[in-house]
Amino acid sequence: MTSLPPGYRRRRGSGLDRSRLVQFMQRTYEEMQPGSDYAHLAYTVEQYFSSDTPTWWVELAEDASGFPSTSPPAIACLWLGNAISQISGDRHAHVFLLYVLPEHRRQGIGLALMQLAEAWARERGDRQIGLQVFQSNLPALKLYRRLGFQTQSLWMVKPL
Repeated sequence: MTSLPPGYRRRRGSGLDRSRLVQFMQRTYEEMQPGSDYAHLAYTVEQYFSSDTPTWWVELAEDASGFPSTSPPAIACLWLGNAISQISGDRHAHVFLLYVLPEHRRQGIGLALMQLAEAWARERGDRQIGLQVFQSNLPALKLYRRLGFQTQSLWMVKPL
């Protein structure tokens, strides 16, 4: 498994992270569709966040002065959950959210978190892991393809 770059540390989330998770989800969607109202994401987190849907946070290991950070801001988040294959009926891992703040991207943090997701899924006995990604998110698509993800279906929408 790829480790995080120097200066970062990973922390398993807790039930106290609901608000922080909503903030990260809002940042993700705001980046893709600026100016929209994402208040509904709090309901999504409330509905799906549990001990069965863990989060991991990446934080700065040191503050600006080089001392260990005691209450570091999160710079990345991974939220995992469960899905059911519509083909086999088997439960499998699903990436609800992977987000790295723009100023910390292209350093291997997303890769390390995706490898953590795969390890978590394997430990549970899952035979696959799924996710949804915007087709316009080319850096994410490149990462997922490099990790061996393949398109299985297309989600299509029609504005009314």
